[in-house]
Amino acid sequence: MKRLLAIMCLALFTSCGMQSIPTSLNEVDAKWAEVQNQYKRRSDLIPNLVSTVKGYASHERETLQAVVEARAKATSVNVDASNLNQENMAQFSKAQGGVSSALGRLMVVVEKYPDLKANANFRDLQVQLEGTENRITVARNRFIEAIKEFNNLITVPPSSWYNSLFLKHDKKPQFQVENLEEAKTAPKVQF
Repeated sequence: MKRLLAIMCLALFTSCGMQSIPTSLNEVDAKWAEVQNQYKRRSDLIPNLVSTVKGYASHERETLQAVVEARAKATSVNVDASNLNQENMAQFSKAQGGVSSALGRLMVVVEKYPDLKANANFRDLQVQLEGTENRITVARNRFIEAIKEFNNLITVPPSSWYNSLFLKHDKKPQFQVENLEEAKTAPKVQF
């Protein structure tokens, strides 16, 4: 009888999420840190980009100011992985969306200045910014996958049983598109 009880306990604790849920939670934290790291990289590049463009397009002050303001808003929104909830994610996504929108307008302004586009410094910054946007996408995709795996562990048996009995973790929210209708259509660039 004791042997049967020991085998049942062993089976319960080895395949139930005792290690997999905390491991998955650590993975979510790490992936979120990488998302924030890539947004920080973009935020650090923006002042250099704005300074370079200012020299060529000083009368496009409104666009440049919008980029600076969007960056300031985005850097003021800080979401800790332990506090991930739908509201925090929406606030973070909205702030980062503002940066993306402002950078898009800035790139349209740049198209109006052929001398600026030919400037090696600007081209280097633009390549860095494009690379950063790609890194953000990759980091977000990895975070989305980590969230999916974590949420599966805490909602799908048998690991969910361990979670409901001992850990009591809630599902983590995923990234949401701020304006889905707007995201479905490609932006129009007009000169």
